[in-house]
Amino acid sequence: MISLEGTLEHITFYNEQNHYTIARLKTGFPKTTVTIVGHLPKVTVGETIKLNGDWTTHHRFGQQFKFETAEILLPATIDGIRNYLASGVLSGIGPSTSEKIIARFGEQTFSIIEESPEKLTQIDGIGKKKAALIHSQWQSHHCLTSIMKFLQENGVKTVYSAKIYKIYGNEALDIIRQDPYQLANDIPGIGFPMADKIATNLGIEMNVYDRAQSCILHLLAEAVGDGHVYMHEENILERIIDLYAIDSRTAGESLEDLSNAGDIVIESFAGTSSPAVTTSNDRAVYLKNMWQAEHAIANRILALLSIPVTPLPTPVKNVLAEVENKLIISLSPEQQRVLEDVTKHRISIITGGPGTGKTTLIKSITEMNRILGRCVCLAAPTGRAARRLSEVTGHKAHTIHKLLEYSFEEQLFGKDQDDPIDADIIIIDEVSMVDTILMHHLLNAIPFNATVIMVGDAHQLPPVGPGNMLSDMIASEKIPVFYLKTIFRQAAESQIIVSAHHVRNGEFPHLNKMNDPFDNQAEFFFIEQHTPENVVSSIVDLCSKKLPDMFNLNPVDDIQVLTPMHKGVAGTINLNRQLQTSLNTNPGTLSHGNNRFKVGDKVMHLKNNYQKDVFNGDIGTISHMDKADDLLCVDFYGRNVEYSLEEIDELALGYAISVHKSQGSEYPAVVLPLITQHYIMLQRNLLYTGITRAKKYVVLVGTKKALSIALKNNKPQLRCSGLSDRLCSMVR
Repeated sequence: MISLEGTLEHITFYNEQNHYTIARLKTGFPKTTVTIVGHLPKVTVGETIKLNGDWTTHHRFGQQFKFETAEILLPATIDGIRNYLASGVLSGIGPSTSEKIIARFGEQTFSIIEESPEKLTQIDGIGKKKAALIHSQWQSHHCLTSIMKFLQENGVKTVYSAKIYKIYGNEALDIIRQDPYQLANDIPGIGFPMADKIATNLGIEMNVYDRAQSCILHLLAEAVGDGHVYMHEENILERIIDLYAIDSRTAGESLEDLSNAGDIVIESFAGTSSPAVTTSNDRAVYLKNMWQAEHAIANRILALLSIPVTPLPTPVKNVLAEVENKLIISLSPEQQRVLEDVTKHRISIITGGPGTGKTTLIKSITEMNRILGRCVCLAAPTGRAARRLSEVTGHKAHTIHKLLEYSFEEQLFGKDQDDPIDADIIIIDEVSMVDTILMHHLLNAIPFNATVIMVGDAHQLPPVGPGNMLSDMIASEKIPVFYLKTIFRQAAESQIIVSAHHVRNGEFPHLNKMNDPFDNQAEFFFIEQHTPENVVSSIVDLCSKKLPDMFNLNPVDDIQVLTPMHKGVAGTINLNRQLQTSLNTNPGTLSHGNNRFKVGDKVMHLKNNYQKDVFNGDIGTISHMDKADDLLCVDFYGRNVEYSLEEIDELALGYAISVHKSQGSEYPAVVLPLITQHYIMLQRNLLYTGITRAKKYVVLVGTKKALSIALKNNKPQLRCSGLSDRLCSMVR
């Protein structure tokens, strides 16, 4: 590791959330100016710092010094102290005040500020309050540096320093040194391994059983984060022994102790959805809340199935003509049968691929029940999916969270079994996106006199959260499932829908080349590019020139780039930067985090905000920017929403988004990069989901090898989830 020392000359970029910094450092030997990148507590131009790191070469910006640790060097001379205070690093000390402090304390100035701040009141113009403020600023400024240095010495990424300081403040190092394992509970993302590493380096010995139990809880929480509802006991024991050198006896006894204490639940069955090969004596290990949720879902489903349905006041065939006339449609025999059969069950599932008429059936079921005087409630997992559901049905649709009156401040659901949803028919669209916890709260709030109809495509991506609800419910064969298999004639003529069905079956779709001249009736294209850089260049050209010119598309509103990953050359972060440069030439930026926003930018809202009535995945355009007051105004579907500086982290550039974020949405044109560098995310259901987001055009950019990998990779659908087996094992 190389050491570099110099004076900070210019700060190019600074992220207040994690302190990631790009700056120019003027070194004394050799005498030059270099670019430095890394995590640095907020510093001021003119400060002297010492960095430890290595030289790297950025593919675009050239040679940079990437540092791991940073130390602020305090000057020892009077002139150095004067320049340091004049840099503005401590607000409230101007040139006049700094001269008075130096005249009084001389070379002891810094030790007075740090150790005896009350003596600063001897200076005219500094009272107790101002002295305390100067001392506080000094501590926070240097505490962050100390935390970063401590983490680096203990093999922990310095990116966590900002989180640690935010939680613990100036006492951070004392708290960590006293009990490193507290980090696992208090700092999201750090977890047991990092706390354990610090404890080992500090020579702190934790009770072997307490350590094993903490390790087990960490592994289970990590599994939930990866989408699993439980872990196999053998898998847990194997990982504890191999990764943390905990002997098998201690690990086994710790599992039983956690079970006896009620922190975990151990069951002697393994779900059919599990990707692991299990032995006859293998057991499923759940975090308590995950077991409770899965168990409650199964109980609620079986309870709904056991309650007889009140017959309709009139046969379906008597209102069918009115439904078709009102909606100006003609239902197929398959759809008519489903329309009639769903009325005979308290809970049912409608599933099918694109072009099979799921949306038409939702509209028909909604209209039929409204004609019969029933109260119908429509909902979907995300704001975009709910808005689309509302558009296609002509009736108001809610997000599931809003339907359940969820409070993000209190993290509580307002609707439950004691105050259920007030509706006769509850239709939930895009159910493949609903995870175990949300399904638990949804079913818990459905009254036993209501009918619930769940609609979705089990071949799409599983939810971001734990479980695989739609697939599990279908696999159990306990719930009536209505399969829509017929692709309608108009849909059958669509290359997008035909290609999507090929992909769903693991087959190569027909790939049209976008050459001149090209087939102007084509909808599904493939552009072969063999390097990530060429893929990005091709995507920028497609979005800015080729697609708008060929199909008269708006480059910002009509084209959506979907990519499997956030990082990397062809990830969302870099693609957004490149597309912003090409598509938005407006001057002036407002920087925050990793984003630099400009008026006219396409942006995506990242989490549900019920106060603003904006939801996770909503896409808008920045209509106004006030840099003086750090304000942005975003136009969402014709409605302007204002963001203060504190709220801007709810936004990200939206020219390119992840495929996961696109679920429940539709776009006129979709562009998908497919490169082998995305190997870990090249999955059949991910590609299938991305393709089915497009209404008119799909362009795949990359290699046929990457496409082949995605088509063959169907394993990510498999998760450790016990709902299917649980439903089968329960007596109805």
